Amino acid sequence: MATALPTTDRLAEKHRSTLDQALATIRTRAYWSPHPEHPKAYGEDGSLDAAAGLAAHKALLNTRFELDQPGTDGWTGGEVSPYGPELGIEYPHADIDVLLPAMRAGMAAWRDAGAEARAFVCLEILSRISARTHEFAHAVMHTSGQAFMMAFQAGGPHAQDRGLEAVAYAYEEQTRTPAGRAGWSKPQGKRDPLELSKEFTPVGRGIALMIGCNTFPTWNGYPGLFASLATGNPVLVKPHPRAVLPLALTVSVAREVLAESGFDPNLVALAVERPGEGIAKTLAVRPEIKIIDYTGSTAFGDWLEDNARQAQVYTEKAGVNTVVVDSTDDYKGMLSNLAFSLSLYSGQMCTTPQNLLIPRDGITTDQGPKSYDEVVADLAAAVGGLLGDDARANGLLGALVNPDVKARLEAAAGLGEVALASREVVNPDFPDAVVRTPVIVKLDGSKPDAQAAYFSECFGPVSFAVSVDSTADALELLRRTVREKGAMTVGAYTTSAETERAVEEVCLEESAQLSLNLTGGVFVNQTAAFSDFHGSGGNPAANAALCDGAFVSNRFRVVEVRRQA
Repeated sequence: MATALPTTDRLAEKHRSTLDQALATIRTRAYWSPHPEHPKAYGEDGSLDAAAGLAAHKALLNTRFELDQPGTDGWTGGEVSPYGPELGIEYPHADIDVLLPAMRAGMAAWRDAGAEARAFVCLEILSRISARTHEFAHAVMHTSGQAFMMAFQAGGPHAQDRGLEAVAYAYEEQTRTPAGRAGWSKPQGKRDPLELSKEFTPVGRGIALMIGCNTFPTWNGYPGLFASLATGNPVLVKPHPRAVLPLALTVSVAREVLAESGFDPNLVALAVERPGEGIAKTLAVRPEIKIIDYTGSTAFGDWLEDNARQAQVYTEKAGVNTVVVDSTDDYKGMLSNLAFSLSLYSGQMCTTPQNLLIPRDGITTDQGPKSYDEVVADLAAAVGGLLGDDARANGLLGALVNPDVKARLEAAAGLGEVALASREVVNPDFPDAVVRTPVIVKLDGSKPDAQAAYFSECFGPVSFAVSVDSTADALELLRRTVREKGAMTVGAYTTSAETERAVEEVCLEESAQLSLNLTGGVFVNQTAAFSDFHGSGGNPAANAALCDGAFVSNRFRVVEVRRQA
C-alpha cells in the first residue's frame, strides 16, 4: 500500500496540474511545455537570471564538487571546455562495492511510496533544475561545445521536457493496474462465491545505470534517468568523462530533493571515472545493475546489448540519416531548411542528415528544372550564405566537441569532389575553440568506393550529395540504409503523391521517423517532447524510442499479493 509523506503531499499540491497536463498532452500529441525557452523568462520566483546563472557556474570552476556519497575513495576530474578553458572541477570517485549496496538500501521506502509520490518527487527535481537553467546552460555549453542559446534551450527546457515526458509515461504505465487492494469474487452457482482480496504493487527492477553522452548530456540523459527513478529504481549516473558537470548538477539536485522529501538521497548517485579507467564496462555487467540507458557509439551499444545480459538495455546508437530529394514547390525554402539542418551544432546531432539522395538527371522545382549539379551548388551557396557572417556562424555551429570530429571532417574532403569546403571560424570570445563550417562532398552513388563512404556514419559537419539513377533507386538505397545501418531521422522532398506514399511505405516498413517537405522553421533534426518520438526502436540506430510506453514499462514489474477474503 502506498504511503504518502507530508512533504510529498505538498509536492502533490504543487505539481498535480503539471502532471495532469503532461498526461493529457502525450495522448493528444499537441504542443505544450511548462519550461520557458527564452532566457529572459528567468529571474523571478527563485529562478536564476542570466547574471546569477553565470556567477553560479563560475563559482563551481576550480573547486571540489561535494556530494556526500557513500564510498568516496578519492577525487577525479579533468574536463576541458571545447571552447578552450579547463573547468578544473574535481568530483568524488566512488568505491562501487560500497556505493551500490547503499543505493539499494532506500528501494523499499521508494517502492512503498507509490507511483504518484514518486512522480511528484521527480517533478520537484525537474522544477529545481528548471530554476537553474541559466547555470545548466553554461555547464552544457562548456562540456558539449554547443553554442550558448542551443545549450540553454536543448540542455535546459527541452531536456527538462523530455524528463517530464518520461515521468508521465512512467506514471501512466504503472497506474494501468489498480493501486492498493481490489476485491475479486467468482460466482459458484448455489455455493458461496470464491472471494479473494488482491493487492498490486509496481516494483522496480533494481539499480539503473545511466551512461551519459558527450554531446547532449541532459537531453539524452534525462529520459532514462527519470523513467527509471519514477518506476521505483535507484539510478547510478555515469557521465561521459568530458561532460560530467551537467549530470553532476542533476545528481546534486536529485539528492537534495529526495532527502527533503523523506527518502534516501542515495537513490541517485554519481560515478565519475578516473582517466582511462573505463568503468562503464565494469558497471554494466555487475549483478546489481538491472537497467542500462546508453547513448553513443554503435560498437559500445552493441557490446552492452550482447554482454549486459542481466539488465534491460536501452540504446541509442549511430545511424545514417538520409534525405530523398525528388521535387519541390518551394526550392528556396527547401535549400534554406536543409542548410540550417546541416549546420546546427556543427552536425554533431544524432538526427543531422548525412546523405542527400538526388537523381542524377535532376529534379523539378517551382523555379524550373534543376540538375543534380545545380541542386548541390545551390545548397552549398545556401550553407555558405547562412554561415557567411562569423557571429551568426558561431551562434549556430558552436565548437567541435572533440578531436575525432575534426579528423573526420578533414578526411571527408578526400572522399570525393568537394562542393562546399569547410572553413575555420574564429570565436572572438573563445579563441581556442575549434569552429568549422560543414563540408559537402559529391559522390556517385553507383560507385563502390563512394558506397563505402556514404554507407558509414560520419558524425560531424559532413554531408554527402549522392547522385542516384532515379527516385526509385533513391528509395531502394534509403530502405537498405535504414535496414542495415539504421536512421534516427529520414527526410524527403516531393510534389508527387505517389512518391510521398512510397517514401512513407519504406519508413513504415523499416521503422524510421519521417519528415516530409519541411521548408519553414521546423527542421528534420529537431523533435518536440510530448509530441514527437525520438528514434523508433525499430531499426539498428536505436532499440528504444524517446519516449513511449515501451521505454518505461519494462523498468518495473507488477507484483501481486492475494489474500483469502
